[in-house]
Amino acid sequence: MNYQQPRVLSIAGTDPTGGAGIHADLKSIAAAGGFGMAVITALVAQNTQGVREVHTPPQAFLRAQLEAVFDDVAVDAVKVGMLGDAPTTATVSHFLATHPVPVVVVDPVMVATSGDRLLDEDAEEALREFVRDHATVVTPNVPELAALCETSLASAFEEALDQGRALAASAGVSVLVKGGHLAGPEASNALVTPAGEAHTIALPRVKTTNTHGTGCSLSSALATRMRIDTSAAAAAEWSSHWLHEAISHADELHVGRGHGPIDHFHALRRLAGWG
Repeated sequence: MNYQQPRVLSIAGTDPTGGAGIHADLKSIAAAGGFGMAVITALVAQNTQGVREVHTPPQAFLRAQLEAVFDDVAVDAVKVGMLGDAPTTATVSHFLATHPVPVVVVDPVMVATSGDRLLDEDAEEALREFVRDHATVVTPNVPELAALCETSLASAFEEALDQGRALAASAGVSVLVKGGHLAGPEASNALVTPAGEAHTIALPRVKTTNTHGTGCSLSSALATRMRIDTSAAAAAEWSSHWLHEAISHADELHVGRGHGPIDHFHALRRLAGWG
């Protein structure tokens, strides 16, 4: 097979314990078959138990990082994660406006798995505008979907699908609706198009608390697979099933004493006969 490895850039924050942010993104991009790069929006002192402190580098340094990548590398896809505040959102938005990329997957990072807020409340409208202006696909969890739609939390998957359809139509982007935060035996995903068509990916729920960085990981894998697979639906299928396997084996990692990370490379070890 003639295969050009996609060059995928993550624009996101850090996680010193390796389970979320750019650390998870780079692992996910590699696992999905891409070459990962990263530009740092925020230095986050966090672990599996929560966020302790966030340091935002100067906007000039953020622009310098972006310029260093784009001046040298042809970027095939971008995953945007933690933006944190309105100035950072504006900086990334202005840069992408003058440096268009074929695929932009936005993971609207607002609240960490631990419950810690990772986006200033006054930056939420800037994020909604960013999604409308730049996203090919947006991948909110249930609380983030409600925040983007400015409505109450969905309590069932069909209700979340309705919110996804509303967001897709109003923003003109595809929405990956994720059922992981809902109750019940299933944790299915669905890719919803601006026309309202939904491609559902049925997934059983995994009984584990080790789900740190799942949103980061899924969005990065999706950005990569959208440059490999034949359609966005196929990319969502691959990424969702890959993430399900990574969650299914998360308990075997024994990393941290809180919400531990997923096993990004379990599928590769399985295929290699090592796991």
